[in-house]
Amino acid sequence: MAARLEARAAVAVAAVVALLSAAFALYGPPRDSVVRRAFSLRTAHSVKQMEDALQLVRNIVPALTGGKHKGQAGRIGIVGGCQEYTGAPYFAAISALKVGADLSHVFCTREAAPVIKSYSPELIVHPVLDSSDAGREVEAWLPRLHALVVGPGLGREQRLLENVEGILEASKAKDIPVVIDADGLWLVAQRPAVILGYQKAVLTPNHMEFSRLHQAVLSGPVDSTDPRGSVLRLSRALGNVTVVLKGEHDLISDGQQVLECSLEGSSRRCGGQGDLLSGSLGVMAYWALLAETEKTDGSRPLLLAALGACLLTRQCNRQAFQKHGRSTTTSDMIAEVGAAFRELFEA
Repeated sequence: MAARLEARAAVAVAAVVALLSAAFALYGPPRDSVVRRAFSLRTAHSVKQMEDALQLVRNIVPALTGGKHKGQAGRIGIVGGCQEYTGAPYFAAISALKVGADLSHVFCTREAAPVIKSYSPELIVHPVLDSSDAGREVEAWLPRLHALVVGPGLGREQRLLENVEGILEASKAKDIPVVIDADGLWLVAQRPAVILGYQKAVLTPNHMEFSRLHQAVLSGPVDSTDPRGSVLRLSRALGNVTVVLKGEHDLISDGQQVLECSLEGSSRRCGGQGDLLSGSLGVMAYWALLAETEKTDGSRPLLLAALGACLLTRQCNRQAFQKHGRSTTTSDMIAEVGAAFRELFEA
């Protein structure tokens, strides 16, 4: 009799384990598991502190209600797209929509416009970036936009860079948050003054872009033994502009503190992932700046926005890789935005 009861108990335990495994596969790990995967386990970060940081990111996400009208959740502009590079502005713009923006505009060159339009009917495409009056044409739209993402697919043609410099100056004058990535960072490295001291800017360099910026602004190479200190110093030298150094672990600094995001992603490094991050960050920057002070608990809004975008990009990468492995592309990651967002911020 006892042996029979033990056998039944073993079967029951096995059934529970199988059920939990199936639930994790379908719905992802429990929230505490997400928190533990999201940050480096340094002595400065207790589980409680990690949970608090993630909760602050959740706090900036606006509720979906029937009383809102089109545009209130975000009208985002992407500045970039030329003959050679049409995918990057599309990835950034469609990611902004998938995260929750209501409208997504792309300001690109004339040759790039028909190609980008053909990718999706969801985007509003303006073929103005290479016109002689590009600055004025984009500036006319700025009062209708909540944030700009500058650089995806921009290229380095001098005329385009000059036009974008004018657009950045106009954006600063109107106090619009700006996320700068890709060849927008090339422009900043050439002319750091264009963004110096503008604390509604977020720079999102990869390793090479960060090295170029560091050399241009601090007149010296990056200290490879102290990446956290290097990010902090660059942010301070730029006047406390928020800097997101993308890498194995993402480092985020506003010149006062450094956040480290180490949520598990994957080893796949296909092109376009940074565009997903910059597009989602544009939306989250608007949400964070819109949130009341009590929701952010005194934290710098753009730090929280950057942390949220880094978490989301890594979660999308992880989920896509679980399905597609080595063949994972950015399109696969974008398809995961909805589920990844729910897992992280609405669970």
